[in-house]
Amino acid sequence: MFTEETLTKIKDKLLDVLFEIGPDILISIVVLVLGAIFIRLISRLLRKSFRKYNIEPSLATFIQSLVRFMLYAILIVSVGTTLGIKTSSFVAIIGAAGLAIGLALQGSLANFAGGVLILIFKPFKVDDLIFVNGKLGIVSDIDILYTRLTTFDNRIITIPNGTMANSDIDNRTMQDKRRVDITLKFSYDEDMTQIRKIVVDAMKKHPRILKDPEPDVWLDDFREYDMKVAARCWVAPEEWWPVYWEQLEAIKEALDEAGIKIPIPKNEVSFANQNTNEAPSKPV
Repeated sequence: MFTEETLTKIKDKLLDVLFEIGPDILISIVVLVLGAIFIRLISRLLRKSFRKYNIEPSLATFIQSLVRFMLYAILIVSVGTTLGIKTSSFVAIIGAAGLAIGLALQGSLANFAGGVLILIFKPFKVDDLIFVNGKLGIVSDIDILYTRLTTFDNRIITIPNGTMANSDIDNRTMQDKRRVDITLKFSYDEDMTQIRKIVVDAMKKHPRILKDPEPDVWLDDFREYDMKVAARCWVAPEEWWPVYWEQLEAIKEALDEAGIKIPIPKNEVSFANQNTNEAPSKPV
């Protein structure tokens, strides 16, 4: 058992330590509490600012998390410094942890960086129709690592943001209008003026096309068996596919009523008789 003298020495030693580090502990607690309150206020101000300026939700969440992480890291270093821990120790620990995480998550970091670029520069947004890497679909979700597309046959395609950021993206709904191009072919015997009138009149009857620019039809190319004709009209981006299909049917019906046929490639072959005195046979 401890003697009374030993207990007295221990008590005095504890009191000395308490008086020596007590103020530092108290200050550290105050710094910790005030720092946590400050970080909470900053997060609240960020949320209000993001709502005010209509910042993309995914980007807003990412920035808030990043800011909180950095502020808490600074707070922990400040508390440790107040307790007498050297700042260099924290720097070494954070640096080693960052290096290890970076090596382990190289692919994810590339996707992360791509996600930040997409959310900042906005080459597309949710509900846009895009074509990328041979995939056509409506953007259903953009998060910090992946972008998800919903195809017209209701499949979900998940594409890493690193790939998205380094690809050519065809955004088909970013503009307020889009042109419908329909390619037709006709025999050289047909009258181009008549074709233009029939096709333009058929397209103008559609209720969802834009009046400005007006539909137009032009001779586009001379080919081996037929002439290529381009018919065009303008629509709102979300109406493109329905209008395209319906205009095909409308043009076909109008051409049928006018008796204009779509040409079929054909060859004329003549057979010459062996007897040169006889006339050659008719073309087949």
